[in-house]
Amino acid sequence: MKTLIMIAAAAENDALGKDNDLLWHLPDDFKRFKRLTTGHKIIMGRKTFESFPKPLPNRTHIIITRDKNYTTDFKDCIIVHTIEQAIDLVANEIAFIIGGGEIYALAEKFADKIELTRVHANFDEADTFFPEIDESLWMLSVQEFHPADERHKYAFTYLTYTRRNPSFNV
Repeated sequence: MKTLIMIAAAAENDALGKDNDLLWHLPDDFKRFKRLTTGHKIIMGRKTFESFPKPLPNRTHIIITRDKNYTTDFKDCIIVHTIEQAIDLVANEIAFIIGGGEIYALAEKFADKIELTRVHANFDEADTFFPEIDESLWMLSVQEFHPADERHKYAFTYLTYTRRNPSFNV
């Protein structure tokens, strides 16, 4: 059975980043992202893929781009041109949507779960945003607060949302 999970870190104002980069550094969130996504397929837009110095280890990257001539020489990377093509490649497994903002917006109707790290700050300078979570569609099932500390400038909360009525999932 397919399980499609959107995973992101977003500020209180749903900011994700600016100029294809994050606006904060949360080492524990990076560790959680790695722990959850390792060994799975990860679906992302081209700009998100290009923001990495190299592909993330132990994950198959499915890259969505409108550019029909786009290629990469990295192994474990698959190029597709629609969200539907990406989802077709994860028919019977767990996969993660990892961004960016446009891809999250396209993928939400297909997702079964959201793993969101809510960064307790606002970033007005952001140029990319996570879609607003419609609580009539999504139910908060787990939350775990982490205060700011010497390694984390901002407090944050891990939030897990599950779809309220999975039968409506496309």
